[in-house]
Amino acid sequence: MDQPNRGRGRGTRGGPGGSGAQPNWKQGGGPSRPPYVSDRPQEAAGTSGNGGNGNGNGNGNGNGNGDPSIRSVVPVAQRGGGNGGGAGTGDGPSGRGAMRGSRYVPEVVVTRLPNAPSKHGTLGTKLLLKTNYFRLTRKEDSVIFQYRIDFDPVVEDQRVVHALLRTHGPLFGPYIFDGTMLFLYNKLRKDEVEVQVKDPRTDLLYKLRIRRVGTVDMTSEKAFLILNLMHRQAMGSLKLLPINRYYFDPLAKISIPQYGLELFPGYVTSIRQHEKDVLLCVEITHRVMRTDTVYKTLQNMQRLPGAFRENFVKMVVGSQVMCTYNQKSYKVMDVDFNTTPSSSFTSREGENITFMEYYRKAYNITIRDPKQPMLVSTPSQRMLRSGASGPILLVPELCRLTGITDDMRRDFNLMRSIADQTRIGADKRIERLQRFNERLQQTPASRDVFTFWKTELDRRLVEVPARLLAQESIMFRADGAGVPAGPEADWNQAFRNNHMFKTVPLQRWFIVCERKAEQLTRDFVGAMMQVSNGMGFKVAQPQILYLQNDSGASYTNAIDELINKDPQLVMCIVPNDRADRYKAIKKKCCVDRPLPCQVIKARTITPKNQNLRALLTIATKVMIQLNCKLGGIPWIVKNPLSSVMVVGFDVCHDAGNKSLSYGALVATMYAAKHIEPKYFSVIERHQRGEELSSFLSSNIVKALRKYQEQFGEGVLPRRILVYRDGVGDGQLGHVVDHEVRAIKEKLTRVYENHEFKSQLTVIVVNKRINTRLFDGGRNPPPGTVVDDIVTLPERTDFFLISQSVRQGTVSPTSYNVIFDESGLKPDQLQVYTSKQTHLYYNWCGSVAVPAVCQYAHKLAFLVSQFIHNQPHHMLEGRLYYL
Repeated sequence: MDQPNRGRGRGTRGGPGGSGAQPNWKQGGGPSRPPYVSDRPQEAAGTSGNGGNGNGNGNGNGNGNGDPSIRSVVPVAQRGGGNGGGAGTGDGPSGRGAMRGSRYVPEVVVTRLPNAPSKHGTLGTKLLLKTNYFRLTRKEDSVIFQYRIDFDPVVEDQRVVHALLRTHGPLFGPYIFDGTMLFLYNKLRKDEVEVQVKDPRTDLLYKLRIRRVGTVDMTSEKAFLILNLMHRQAMGSLKLLPINRYYFDPLAKISIPQYGLELFPGYVTSIRQHEKDVLLCVEITHRVMRTDTVYKTLQNMQRLPGAFRENFVKMVVGSQVMCTYNQKSYKVMDVDFNTTPSSSFTSREGENITFMEYYRKAYNITIRDPKQPMLVSTPSQRMLRSGASGPILLVPELCRLTGITDDMRRDFNLMRSIADQTRIGADKRIERLQRFNERLQQTPASRDVFTFWKTELDRRLVEVPARLLAQESIMFRADGAGVPAGPEADWNQAFRNNHMFKTVPLQRWFIVCERKAEQLTRDFVGAMMQVSNGMGFKVAQPQILYLQNDSGASYTNAIDELINKDPQLVMCIVPNDRADRYKAIKKKCCVDRPLPCQVIKARTITPKNQNLRALLTIATKVMIQLNCKLGGIPWIVKNPLSSVMVVGFDVCHDAGNKSLSYGALVATMYAAKHIEPKYFSVIERHQRGEELSSFLSSNIVKALRKYQEQFGEGVLPRRILVYRDGVGDGQLGHVVDHEVRAIKEKLTRVYENHEFKSQLTVIVVNKRINTRLFDGGRNPPPGTVVDDIVTLPERTDFFLISQSVRQGTVSPTSYNVIFDESGLKPDQLQVYTSKQTHLYYNWCGSVAVPAVCQYAHKLAFLVSQFIHNQPHHMLEGRLYYL
């Protein structure tokens, strides 16, 4: 809905982690190779026709003479185990960017030149903050010996792999195993060794071939692979449950029995080189788990009236499940009712085997219901890089649903219960971090790991110097000193005494609602009229059109009728947040007709306990949005750069078709002798794998043409600042090598005959980071900048806390300046970035990212989730997507 929101944009918490711990044999688990159906013809032995179709539809219908229940199944490549191994794990040592087992580690992208000037600013009040980092020091710089290990026959169960290796502990000494590569502190007597070992469970004999493939200098960059693996080995000794790359504490799980949920607290860790020290980052995370299996959900569906198959598919498709036998997560893309655990497939060894036999043999698991359907998942990018190709088939009986559904999100009491456990304040977070450190230091097995590998973990949290920038002045008129943003960067109360900076009179507008919402609508119109006078916003009484029902067609038909009356704006009051109705309204007003539209849920404008003040607060925020959609400007900040275009770019995936994405660009344009900014937005659809370079660069040229339309032919901005959001670590190299180059080439042509050349700055914005900052036991105030100690030596980067939070721990945003021709000092870039976080008009306060990034995300989200079409070009100069 279009109701006001805080627009924080904090994002999710995730981060890099090491791999290759040596888990305790008694912890259970199993091989990480659930079968997937191959779509490669040469692997379809024993099938014909379409019986082995791997198109992800889950039908498995055999159109030829083969048995559709017999499929060619190739185990998913796992993180190590047996004879596997990817690029970089052959006869020579693997380097950065190679496959570590099956884990792809992106190359470190260096964007800071060796002779670059200092990236540290000086403005602001000095602070000393704590972080969620611990120093890690090595007592001696030694060499680690790297060996390749192969099993004959191949071992799929990782528990068996580690158990077999532990029987040769005296031969190896301290070792780290990542699935294929064995790292030893002590060199073996020979470069190639063969040993035999017996599995005590099955009495099977295995041959282990161990050969040296290189060495790792612990002063080199590759040493961080060893350190992360070492740390995961230490984590494995704490009796934690590994799920994907993170570790969770099942003993500390929090049960929410009334909803059938469990919260697993856990840790996200990573070790890397920072400015001067090697630091271990530790972030607290949580995993929501359902207590029931997917099979239990299926049984419940069968007891309910209606078509249980359709209901079950609707329930599970799109959800994440965790397999109980290997603690790995998969996203369910479909349900195959034609394939069951009793169906057969051809294993990698050429054996015709049923799924039931496979799981009994590989995991010692007995599947109880041989007729249950199979869940269909698709390989992740990591699996694809390891050679996987077809869909993965999962047994519902062996899977638990994770996360929360949309229905759960609508349950206020449930979300509050989860938030009470997951929103940890700064003081509590510090306590948990220190307890985690003590646990690592005091657990004998964990302590031994650090001792074996000649490393030491500092017991204290790393402290960093920080600076608090001066409060921003919020300008409601061109002259005057403005209103201070306040210590929490929240100026909501300022509208009591100030008019908006620029307003567009609203004379012809309509409200569409159900008849039963008549009184609610009239009360809210009264509140809007009351607040608009104090804001200097001239608003005429709206005409109200009442509907007989709340269908999407009723609203769109009403809008079609109103088009003939040339409205400036239409407001729709809807009873709930039904997506189909919202899509219909937005498509009508954003694609078919260029008409500003505001959609508000009835619950949003229903005052609790008849609290008139709360209704006036909501009305104030709505009037700000309406003014923006008409072309008005609620407030500005002092702009030290008179000739500049500030660009934000973000990407969202299509809700219905994951192979499609939408890249949105929003530009705020300033020119000399023009105080108020102009806006431009454009969005492009692109296929998966399609380069974004051409989209971004060509749309910047479109923005420059719009700049000339607004400020005069031949007028171009001196500086162009691009805030690039939506970039993962693995994409950074592409942005640096291709996107920046494409933008520069286009700018060179545009400015070819101009009196000055463009000065381009590209800053990558990342709010999905694990760094946390603490001011004692509190959150640092908005405007806090950190540009040393925990920043990275290969980057010109800084952290900025620009927003305040009332609950939990505030998340800083990382800014990485990957290209800069502006000539601005670090202080100036940091201050200007902070200014941009004060200009998001959906919230009377600062937000986590520059406003242009938040606008770009808002636009990309609207198009990718709802309208799936190019918006009307006549809206490109307005903030219609608020």
